[in-house]
Amino acid sequence: MGVHVIKMPDIGEGIAEVELVAWHVQVGETVAEDQLLADVMTDKATVEIPSPVAGTVLSLGGTVGQVIAVGAEVIRLDVAGPGNVKAAPAGAVPPAPAPLGPQPGQPEAPGAAAIPPAAAAAPSAPSAQAAAPRTRAAAPAPAGAPRATAPTALARAPGDKPAASPAVRHAAWDRGIELQFVPGSGPAGRITQEDLQAYAARAAQAQPSGGVDPRYAQRLDEQTVPVIGLRRRIAQKMQEAKRRIPHFTYVEEVDMTELEVLRARLNTQHAQARTRLTVLPFLVRAVVLALREHPQINARYDDDAAVVTHFGAVHLGIATQTDAGLMVPVLRHAETLDLWACSTEVARLAELARSGKASRDELGGSTITITSLGALGGIVSTPVINHPEVAIVGINRMVERPMIRNGAVVARQMMNLSSSFDHRVVDGKHAAEFVQRVRGYLECPATLFVE
Repeated sequence: MGVHVIKMPDIGEGIAEVELVAWHVQVGETVAEDQLLADVMTDKATVEIPSPVAGTVLSLGGTVGQVIAVGAEVIRLDVAGPGNVKAAPAGAVPPAPAPLGPQPGQPEAPGAAAIPPAAAAAPSAPSAQAAAPRTRAAAPAPAGAPRATAPTALARAPGDKPAASPAVRHAAWDRGIELQFVPGSGPAGRITQEDLQAYAARAAQAQPSGGVDPRYAQRLDEQTVPVIGLRRRIAQKMQEAKRRIPHFTYVEEVDMTELEVLRARLNTQHAQARTRLTVLPFLVRAVVLALREHPQINARYDDDAAVVTHFGAVHLGIATQTDAGLMVPVLRHAETLDLWACSTEVARLAELARSGKASRDELGGSTITITSLGALGGIVSTPVINHPEVAIVGINRMVERPMIRNGAVVARQMMNLSSSFDHRVVDGKHAAEFVQRVRGYLECPATLFVE
């Protein structure tokens, strides 16, 4: 028998420390060779740490959310037999690992990545379930109140459908109780009639005499969500962008009526042979053409070196919402793509991002970003620039509005563009001219194809 110490491997590219985002084993658990032990996140990637040997877990070198230096102890295994085993002295007890991560007064790892991608060396989707947030136990019921044999914390995430039989759901409906907030004591957290009765009793006792509709009962539940992994990287990136960049946002409305007619016709003509077109490929083409006249917008600003780099190539970041958080896959060399090639590539990148399979190269190196919330886009937004870029173009939702044309009130398809710029290197005049050129191309879509 011996002790095998697994240390944080050198992931490369000058990475000195990583964040521990998920454990897949616990102390006392037996693991097999190549079994996944933990997920860690660099400033740009999520990486899996497998076990090189079989054994039993003696200790874990940190907690989820801690920052671990490369070369630091990650886990200790009790192994049997020869082969890559560091033998412990006879009778010795393996020492507990020293606390890892930043100590008081020491800085944490900087958030240098815009949107962390899947691993380059060992791709992995962010382990959202393994690092699920722990919830805080609800306040205890007053003395004498009936109690359900439920867990001490409501581990149901917002939006998760509670498990309950039709009879329980019917009873909850009759009583006006939202099952979302009822702890379940049955198998897999299933809500029973006893749980329902206990919840109703607690709610009734928390109200003044005379009774109150349970739908308006006082709520005492709380949920503590650790900001770790991808969510931490996003928070760091957004904070850095707002701290460093003096944003200003310019909003312009665009008449999309003619473009929508063209888009519908193209989709009808090529429905069988080609990808269906959304508005995004047209906007990408309009941005590409407008950047030819305003190259200072297609740039990255190194504010530490006080150097602005203008790019001829247009590497468009496409902000994409995923289950793990916001990611920005990059549409490389958008200037070379026609509408259908652009549509196909955007769909491919979005699928890779949502599945956690996007590579490091597919999630970095953008020179300007487009962001959209689709139907939820609202009327106006103030998008945050993807540092170190100097501009971001935001799409708001398209709506039919009455407009005056040639003295007559007509219905037109209108959409706002809300675009933010870095005022250190982009003047308001240049930003307005750029957005107006984009607007011109979209309102007269034939000009998108005339060189």
